[in-house]
Amino acid sequence: MFAKHVYADRRNRLKKEITEGIALFPSNPEASFNYPANTYHYRQDSHFSYFFGINLPGFTGCIDLESGEEMVFGNDFDIDDIIWMGPQPSVSDLAAEAGVHQTFANEKLPDYIRKAQQQGRKIHFLPPYRGKVMIELSTLLGIAAQDVKALASIELIKAVVKLKEVKDSLEIAEIEKAVDVAWLMHTTAMKMAKPGMVEQEIAGTIEGIALSYGGAVSFPIILSVDGQTLHNHSHHNILKEGRMLVVDAGAELHSLYSSDITRTLPVGGKFNQRQKEIYEIVLKANMDSIAAIRPGKEYRENHFLAARVIAEGLKAIGLMKGDVDEAVAAGAHTLFFPHGLGHMMGMDVHDLESLGENYVGYDEHTHRATQFGTAYLRLGKKLNPGYVLTNEPGIYFIPALIDKFRSEGKFMDFVNYDKVESYKDFGGIRIEDDILVTETGHRILGKAIPKSVSEVEATAAELRDWNKIPGVF
Repeated sequence: MFAKHVYADRRNRLKKEITEGIALFPSNPEASFNYPANTYHYRQDSHFSYFFGINLPGFTGCIDLESGEEMVFGNDFDIDDIIWMGPQPSVSDLAAEAGVHQTFANEKLPDYIRKAQQQGRKIHFLPPYRGKVMIELSTLLGIAAQDVKALASIELIKAVVKLKEVKDSLEIAEIEKAVDVAWLMHTTAMKMAKPGMVEQEIAGTIEGIALSYGGAVSFPIILSVDGQTLHNHSHHNILKEGRMLVVDAGAELHSLYSSDITRTLPVGGKFNQRQKEIYEIVLKANMDSIAAIRPGKEYRENHFLAARVIAEGLKAIGLMKGDVDEAVAAGAHTLFFPHGLGHMMGMDVHDLESLGENYVGYDEHTHRATQFGTAYLRLGKKLNPGYVLTNEPGIYFIPALIDKFRSEGKFMDFVNYDKVESYKDFGGIRIEDDILVTETGHRILGKAIPKSVSEVEATAAELRDWNKIPGVF
């Protein structure tokens, strides 16, 4: 946890955004993966953690937005808990660490909510993403479970987005620590990507690195030579010379702040000419669109900058043709780059998106596109200092998409389909960094992770000695 004044300040800022009603923040329950007592590693709800800091199930935080009262509802641990878990702090002790001095047993919560409802007061809550929380809210608030999400407070959603999207120095420091863990994960993968290795061996090793630094991976690792599948969580392939290995992986700390980094590696440590040509296009798109990040600029402009770089590069090697600006306007680049440039990042790897992507990545001035590919851009609005976001352009050769577009006669003036056919066995390349928007521009967060051709090849050539892996903190 941070110091108690950090949580108190966050709650006070929320009270300034909303001045009527009660804000209700349930913690996440445990989640079982095969029988009730055998649970997944516990993951607290990020919004509860942001305002109340307690990293345990069975608690609810309440803020009276009119009187200013703050309360934590929860039950003290009993002897059965202590036998299995050891001595545990009291609810009052846990709440005090977050600067909250009123605590009540869980059985008091329904009466508290019922009384507020009888007084005609609004109960603000965020849209739940776990079924058990949805059922708990349904019972507590007296509304049908299927209506819970739709009745979530738009006021609270917008207020929480406004508070959490701008990261302070404590949060940025935590994200940088998470990027530094990702540095070790990715440089280790570079050294392991040899012919004959099974993807799972590398995926398991780098997940172990995240675990060894006290947290977990920030999302299930994407690691595959079939990089044309954007979120490929299958790790069964045996690595062979001539393939590219996409590694999209990040770490999450105890504080829940995360990293999200992608590197693409040549199996065997050396790029061949075809790999190098495509890789250099993606790298230029990554570096040019990062260089253009600054406050006051819509991030979708950076997305289209990356798209133009990709179209120009593919035209130079004969995979695209025609006028580049016309090709991008028509969406021809989406055959190769069918996703958005990036997303917000913080306590969640896709920060705040549980509240709704359009509340996080768009606003009343910037609206989501409907065009294929561009519609997947999660962050399009103007950037502000303190935003932390990803930058992750890519080029992919997706056989099913190539066949679909060609059969439909799409982009015939801009795509050289005959040559594209010869790349159906290529896979994909993505390069991703985590970026802080500053007052005057931007800063790439964390320890620099190799990404130029020469840096990746040099790192891949280093011997993997488990006794000499350097620390990151």
